[in-house]
Amino acid sequence: MNPEIIGTIAAFLTTVAYIPQVIKVLKHKDTKSISLGMYVMITSGLAAWLLYGILIHSPSLIIANAITVFLALVILIMKIKHG
Repeated sequence: MNPEIIGTIAAFLTTVAYIPQVIKVLKHKDTKSISLGMYVMITSGLAAWLLYGILIHSPSLIIANAITVFLALVILIMKIKHG
């Protein structure tokens, strides 16, 4: 199997996994049970993966991590704002 296909499937699944949480946070404005430290670390890690993807010119890493950084930032901002 082509490794890029596996990477694209993994990127799609891990990116889409954030959407239900973003919808729930935006709808209910409840972030009490979300860890600020975890979201700071995960958003930073995702940004690092995005930079890595840019440096190695990997479209699947760039696209997936750009979208996921945005989604994680929405949750992080809501946590800071409503935490």
